[in-house]
Amino acid sequence: MYDGSNRVFRPSQLNPNHDYHILDPSILPFLGAVGAFILLFGAVLWMQSVTIFVFLIGLALVLYVMWAWWAQIVVESHIGDHTPVVRIGLRYGFIMFIISEVMFFVAWFWTFFKHALYPMGPDSPKIDGVWPPAGIETFDPWHLPLINTLILLCSGCAATWAHHALVHENNRKDLVNGLIIAVALGALFTFFQGYEYGHAAFGFSGNIYGATFFMATGFHGFHVLIGSIFLLVCLFRTMKGHFNPSQHVGFEAAAWYWHFVDVVWLFLFAAIYIWGG
Repeated sequence: MYDGSNRVFRPSQLNPNHDYHILDPSILPFLGAVGAFILLFGAVLWMQSVTIFVFLIGLALVLYVMWAWWAQIVVESHIGDHTPVVRIGLRYGFIMFIISEVMFFVAWFWTFFKHALYPMGPDSPKIDGVWPPAGIETFDPWHLPLINTLILLCSGCAATWAHHALVHENNRKDLVNGLIIAVALGALFTFFQGYEYGHAAFGFSGNIYGATFFMATGFHGFHVLIGSIFLLVCLFRTMKGHFNPSQHVGFEAAAWYWHFVDVVWLFLFAAIYIWGG
Protein backbone atom coordinates (compact mmCIF):
# COMPACT_ATOMS: atom_id res chain seq x y z
CA MET A 1 0.00 0.00 0.00
CA TYR A 2 1.12 3.59 -0.72
CA ASP A 3 1.01 6.66 1.59
CA GLY A 4 1.82 9.41 -0.96
CA SER A 5 5.57 9.25 -0.40
CA ASN A 6 8.11 6.95 -1.95
CA ARG A 7 7.55 4.27 0.70
CA VAL A 8 5.44 1.15 0.23
CA PHE A 9 3.83 -0.41 3.29
CA ARG A 10 2.49 -3.86 4.05
CA PRO A 11 -1.00 -3.77 5.64
CA SER A 12 0.47 -5.09 8.91
CA GLN A 13 2.87 -2.10 9.04
CA LEU A 14 0.30 0.68 8.63
CA ASN A 15 -0.30 0.97 12.37
CA PRO A 16 2.81 -0.12 14.27
CA ASN A 17 1.37 1.08 17.60
CA HIS A 18 -1.00 -1.83 18.18
CA ASP A 19 -0.23 -5.40 19.26
CA TYR A 20 -2.19 -7.20 16.57
CA HIS A 21 -0.93 -8.69 13.34
CA ILE A 22 -3.04 -7.70 10.34
CA LEU A 23 -2.56 -10.41 7.74
CA ASP A 24 -1.55 -9.51 4.22
CA PRO A 25 -3.78 -10.58 1.32
CA SER A 26 -3.01 -14.16 0.32
CA ILE A 27 -4.22 -16.66 -2.24
CA LEU A 28 -3.27 -19.61 -0.03
CA PRO A 29 -6.72 -20.07 1.61
CA PHE A 30 -8.34 -20.25 -1.82
CA LEU A 31 -5.72 -22.71 -3.08
CA GLY A 32 -6.24 -24.80 0.06
CA ALA A 33 -9.99 -24.98 -0.53
CA VAL A 34 -9.51 -25.94 -4.19
CA GLY A 35 -6.89 -28.53 -3.23
CA ALA A 36 -9.16 -30.07 -0.58
CA PHE A 37 -12.02 -30.35 -3.08
CA ILE A 38 -9.79 -31.99 -5.70
CA LEU A 39 -8.36 -34.28 -3.00
CA LEU A 40 -11.77 -35.53 -1.84
CA PHE A 41 -13.17 -35.79 -5.36
CA GLY A 42 -10.05 -37.69 -6.38
CA ALA A 43 -10.45 -40.01 -3.40
CA VAL A 44 -13.92 -40.95 -4.65
CA LEU A 45 -12.52 -41.66 -8.12
CA TRP A 46 -9.72 -43.73 -6.58
CA MET A 47 -12.11 -45.78 -4.44
CA GLN A 48 -14.26 -46.38 -7.52
CA SER A 49 -11.13 -47.68 -9.34
CA VAL A 50 -11.33 -44.90 -11.95
CA THR A 51 -7.97 -43.16 -11.46
CA ILE A 52 -5.61 -42.16 -8.67
CA PHE A 53 -4.06 -39.17 -10.44
CA VAL A 54 -6.78 -36.67 -9.46
CA PHE A 55 -6.27 -37.64 -5.82
CA LEU A 56 -2.50 -37.16 -6.13
CA ILE A 57 -2.95 -33.74 -7.73
CA GLY A 58 -5.20 -32.63 -4.85
CA LEU A 59 -2.80 -34.06 -2.29
CA ALA A 60 0.14 -32.22 -3.87
CA LEU A 61 -1.80 -28.94 -3.84
CA VAL A 62 -2.84 -29.36 -0.20
CA LEU A 63 0.73 -30.21 0.85
CA TYR A 64 2.04 -27.17 -1.03
CA VAL A 65 -0.45 -24.87 0.73
CA MET A 66 0.51 -26.36 4.11
CA TRP A 67 4.21 -25.83 3.44
CA ALA A 68 3.81 -22.31 2.03
CA TRP A 69 1.43 -21.15 4.76
CA TRP A 70 3.53 -22.44 7.65
CA ALA A 71 6.71 -21.10 6.03
CA GLN A 72 5.00 -17.71 5.87
CA ILE A 73 4.12 -17.93 9.57
CA VAL A 74 7.76 -18.70 10.40
CA VAL A 75 8.86 -15.63 8.44
CA GLU A 76 6.28 -13.51 10.29
CA SER A 77 7.72 -14.64 13.62
CA HIS A 78 11.22 -13.56 12.56
CA ILE A 79 10.24 -10.09 11.35
CA GLY A 80 8.43 -9.24 14.59
CA ASP A 81 4.78 -9.77 13.67
CA HIS A 82 4.27 -12.27 16.50
CA THR A 83 3.85 -9.89 19.42
CA PRO A 84 2.97 -11.24 22.89
CA VAL A 85 -0.74 -10.71 22.14
CA VAL A 86 -0.43 -12.60 18.84
CA ARG A 87 1.41 -15.46 20.55
CA ILE A 88 -1.37 -15.72 23.13
CA GLY A 89 -3.89 -15.95 20.29
CA LEU A 90 -1.85 -18.67 18.61
CA ARG A 91 -1.75 -20.65 21.84
CA TYR A 92 -5.52 -20.29 22.39
CA GLY A 93 -6.15 -21.34 18.80
CA PHE A 94 -4.03 -24.46 19.18
CA ILE A 95 -5.71 -25.34 22.48
CA MET A 96 -9.09 -25.19 20.75
CA PHE A 97 -7.72 -27.37 17.96
CA ILE A 98 -6.63 -30.00 20.50
CA ILE A 99 -10.07 -29.84 22.14
CA SER A 100 -11.64 -30.57 18.74
CA GLU A 101 -9.25 -33.51 18.36
CA VAL A 102 -10.28 -34.79 21.79
CA MET A 103 -13.92 -34.81 20.69
CA PHE A 104 -12.92 -36.62 17.49
CA PHE A 105 -11.49 -39.49 19.54
CA VAL A 106 -14.44 -39.36 21.96
CA ALA A 107 -16.58 -40.44 19.00
CA TRP A 108 -14.47 -43.57 18.46
CA PHE A 109 -14.43 -44.41 22.17
CA TRP A 110 -18.18 -43.89 22.23
CA THR A 111 -18.83 -46.40 19.45
CA PHE A 112 -16.38 -48.90 20.95
CA PHE A 113 -17.99 -48.77 24.41
CA LYS A 114 -21.47 -48.88 22.91
CA HIS A 115 -20.76 -52.11 21.05
CA ALA A 116 -18.72 -53.59 23.91
CA LEU A 117 -21.35 -52.90 26.59
CA TYR A 118 -24.35 -53.78 24.40
CA PRO A 119 -23.06 -56.19 21.77
CA MET A 120 -25.44 -57.10 19.00
CA GLY A 121 -26.34 -60.72 18.35
CA PRO A 122 -28.92 -62.77 16.45
CA ASP A 123 -31.40 -62.37 19.33
CA SER A 124 -30.75 -58.68 20.01
CA PRO A 125 -32.14 -56.62 21.62
CA LYS A 126 -33.85 -59.33 23.67
CA ILE A 127 -30.57 -61.09 24.33
CA ASP A 128 -27.24 -59.33 23.88
CA GLY A 129 -24.47 -60.88 21.86
CA VAL A 130 -20.90 -61.52 23.05
CA TRP A 131 -17.87 -59.23 23.03
CA PRO A 132 -15.47 -59.62 21.37
CA PRO A 133 -17.58 -61.28 18.66
CA ALA A 134 -17.24 -65.02 18.24
CA GLY A 135 -14.18 -66.03 16.23
CA ILE A 136 -12.22 -62.83 16.97
CA GLU A 137 -8.74 -63.44 18.40
CA THR A 138 -7.64 -60.22 20.08
CA PHE A 139 -4.10 -59.01 20.83
CA ASP A 140 -2.34 -59.79 24.09
CA PRO A 141 -2.03 -56.31 25.64
CA TRP A 142 1.07 -57.22 27.66
CA HIS A 143 3.34 -57.85 24.70
CA LEU A 144 3.65 -55.52 21.71
CA PRO A 145 0.92 -53.06 22.83
CA LEU A 146 2.69 -52.63 26.18
CA ILE A 147 6.04 -52.12 24.41
CA ASN A 148 4.43 -49.48 22.18
CA THR A 149 3.01 -47.78 25.27
CA LEU A 150 6.44 -47.55 26.89
CA ILE A 151 7.97 -46.29 23.63
CA LEU A 152 5.42 -43.50 23.31
CA LEU A 153 5.73 -42.49 26.96
CA CYS A 154 9.52 -42.33 26.64
CA SER A 155 9.10 -40.22 23.52
CA GLY A 156 6.89 -37.83 25.47
CA CYS A 157 9.53 -37.63 28.21
CA ALA A 158 12.16 -36.79 25.59
CA ALA A 159 9.96 -33.98 24.22
CA THR A 160 9.49 -32.63 27.76
CA TRP A 161 13.26 -32.78 28.32
CA ALA A 162 13.80 -30.81 25.10
CA HIS A 163 11.23 -28.21 26.13
CA HIS A 164 12.81 -27.84 29.58
CA ALA A 165 16.26 -27.49 28.03
CA LEU A 166 15.02 -24.61 25.87
CA VAL A 167 12.85 -22.71 28.34
CA HIS A 168 14.82 -23.06 31.58
CA GLU A 169 18.42 -23.53 30.41
CA ASN A 170 18.55 -22.35 26.79
CA ASN A 171 20.62 -25.50 26.23
CA ARG A 172 20.43 -26.09 22.49
CA LYS A 173 22.45 -29.32 22.62
CA ASP A 174 19.94 -30.99 24.96
CA LEU A 175 17.11 -29.47 22.93
CA VAL A 176 18.40 -31.10 19.75
CA ASN A 177 19.12 -34.43 21.48
CA GLY A 178 15.67 -34.52 23.08
CA LEU A 179 13.97 -33.86 19.77
CA ILE A 180 16.04 -36.52 18.00
CA ILE A 181 15.07 -39.11 20.62
CA ALA A 182 11.40 -38.08 20.51
CA VAL A 183 11.22 -38.33 16.71
CA ALA A 184 13.12 -41.64 16.63
CA LEU A 185 10.82 -43.22 19.23
CA GLY A 186 7.78 -41.90 17.37
CA ALA A 187 9.04 -43.58 14.19
CA LEU A 188 9.65 -46.80 16.13
CA PHE A 189 6.10 -46.71 17.48
CA THR A 190 4.76 -46.32 13.94
CA PHE A 191 6.84 -49.27 12.75
CA PHE A 192 5.60 -51.55 15.54
CA GLN A 193 2.01 -50.42 14.93
CA GLY A 194 2.34 -51.42 11.30
CA TYR A 195 3.87 -54.75 12.34
CA GLU A 196 0.93 -55.34 14.69
CA TYR A 197 -1.57 -54.60 11.93
CA GLY A 198 0.20 -57.01 9.62
CA HIS A 199 -0.20 -59.83 12.17
CA ALA A 200 -3.79 -59.11 13.22
CA ALA A 201 -6.02 -62.20 13.30
CA PHE A 202 -9.05 -60.14 12.24
CA GLY A 203 -9.78 -57.76 9.40
CA PHE A 204 -11.20 -54.28 9.07
CA SER A 205 -14.46 -55.36 7.47
CA GLY A 206 -16.93 -58.08 8.33
CA ASN A 207 -17.06 -57.47 12.11
CA ILE A 208 -17.68 -54.50 14.35
CA TYR A 209 -14.67 -55.22 16.57
CA GLY A 210 -12.22 -54.97 13.69
CA ALA A 211 -13.88 -51.84 12.35
CA THR A 212 -13.76 -49.95 15.65
CA PHE A 213 -10.28 -51.26 16.51
CA PHE A 214 -8.67 -50.20 13.25
CA MET A 215 -10.50 -46.87 13.07
CA ALA A 216 -9.54 -45.84 16.62
CA THR A 217 -5.96 -47.10 16.64
CA GLY A 218 -5.47 -46.23 12.96
CA PHE A 219 -6.43 -42.60 13.40
CA HIS A 220 -4.19 -42.47 16.46
CA GLY A 221 -1.34 -43.90 14.40
CA PHE A 222 -1.97 -41.20 11.79
CA HIS A 223 -1.74 -38.57 14.53
CA VAL A 224 1.54 -40.10 15.70
CA LEU A 225 2.87 -39.76 12.15
CA ILE A 226 1.75 -36.11 11.96
CA GLY A 227 3.22 -35.41 15.40
CA SER A 228 6.53 -36.99 14.41
CA ILE A 229 6.68 -34.72 11.35
CA PHE A 230 5.76 -31.77 13.59
CA LEU A 231 8.67 -32.53 15.93
CA LEU A 232 11.01 -33.20 13.00
CA VAL A 233 10.27 -29.73 11.59
CA CYS A 234 10.99 -28.29 15.04
CA LEU A 235 14.30 -30.18 15.02
CA PHE A 236 15.29 -28.66 11.67
CA ARG A 237 14.26 -25.20 12.87
CA THR A 238 16.25 -25.68 16.08
CA MET A 239 19.36 -26.50 14.06
CA LYS A 240 18.85 -23.17 12.27
CA GLY A 241 18.56 -21.33 15.58
CA HIS A 242 14.90 -20.40 15.27
CA PHE A 243 13.76 -20.84 18.87
CA ASN A 244 14.64 -18.98 22.06
CA PRO A 245 13.34 -19.23 25.65
CA SER A 246 10.83 -16.39 25.19
CA GLN A 247 9.58 -17.10 21.67
CA HIS A 248 8.97 -20.73 20.69
CA VAL A 249 5.25 -21.07 19.99
CA GLY A 250 5.84 -23.58 17.17
CA PHE A 251 7.78 -25.95 19.40
CA GLU A 252 5.34 -25.44 22.26
CA ALA A 253 2.44 -26.43 19.99
CA ALA A 254 4.35 -29.52 18.84
CA ALA A 255 5.00 -30.55 22.46
CA TRP A 256 1.33 -30.07 23.39
CA TYR A 257 0.25 -32.09 20.39
CA TRP A 258 2.69 -34.89 21.26
CA HIS A 259 1.46 -35.10 24.85
CA PHE A 260 -2.13 -35.21 23.56
CA VAL A 261 -1.13 -38.19 21.39
CA ASP A 262 0.42 -39.84 24.48
CA VAL A 263 -2.71 -39.42 26.57
CA VAL A 264 -5.01 -40.70 23.83
CA TRP A 265 -2.87 -43.82 23.50
CA LEU A 266 -3.07 -44.50 27.24
CA PHE A 267 -6.88 -44.47 27.00
CA LEU A 268 -6.75 -46.66 23.87
CA PHE A 269 -4.43 -49.12 25.57
CA ALA A 270 -6.61 -49.32 28.70
CA ALA A 271 -9.99 -49.41 26.94
CA ILE A 272 -9.42 -51.37 23.74
CA TYR A 273 -6.45 -53.62 24.45
CA ILE A 274 -7.01 -54.41 28.15
CA TRP A 275 -10.70 -53.89 28.98
CA GLY A 276 -12.26 -54.47 25.57
CA GLY A 277 -10.08 -57.41 24.54
